[in-house]
Amino acid sequence: MVSAGKVFKLKEQTGFQSLASKLKNLRREEIFDEKPHKFSLLTDVQDLSLKDNVLSGVFSWDLVTYVSHRGERIPIPKTIEAPFSFTKNKDSFYVTIVERKVLANNIANQLSEALFITSGHIVEAKISPEVLKEFHENNPEDTKVIFFDDVDIPNINKLSLYGSALMNTALYNDYCDHGKIWYIVFTSKKHRNIVGLTRNAVVTIFNQIGDIEFLNYVTDEIFPLIE
Repeated sequence: MVSAGKVFKLKEQTGFQSLASKLKNLRREEIFDEKPHKFSLLTDVQDLSLKDNVLSGVFSWDLVTYVSHRGERIPIPKTIEAPFSFTKNKDSFYVTIVERKVLANNIANQLSEALFITSGHIVEAKISPEVLKEFHENNPEDTKVIFFDDVDIPNINKLSLYGSALMNTALYNDYCDHGKIWYIVFTSKKHRNIVGLTRNAVVTIFNQIGDIEFLNYVTDEIFPLIE
């Protein structure tokens, strides 16, 4: 089963106690009324825990999806439960949300509004192209897929390489001259996870892994790469 998540960065310094207090009180209820269907939709934080300078919990968010039944569009309530953790690394606060990119972005904005009144205080974490390139070249035999963006060849938006010896090819050097590494798939030497990583810190682990293991892996191997 694939696990996906994304790392974000807090724009301003804060403290764990302040974060915990605000998240503990986060609770929002909305009424969905589309006759004859009426639902109470809740947004809150569950299982909040502060331990060893890591504030973790589950962001629980009710939303409505639609299914088609005999030509009728029927609303159905659904609960998204996304584990998250706030972690301080050196002088920066990061929040990792274990959920697909689009939902993780939405949840990050909701957390920003709950903690700082408005969105924009929790922003995307960034890994520079140079750091991602160096990360790959330090472990070339473990990288199986590379995508390049920002390509300067007219009418070419992205380039890709697949294989087990990508660094030892003329194409790799040629592509590096024409674009920047955006995404790699590699096997972690330390953790042996098969990982997909983008420059905006979207992390996908393709082998089976639990949520806590996912968060621990990101803290250990991905945080040091972030600007």
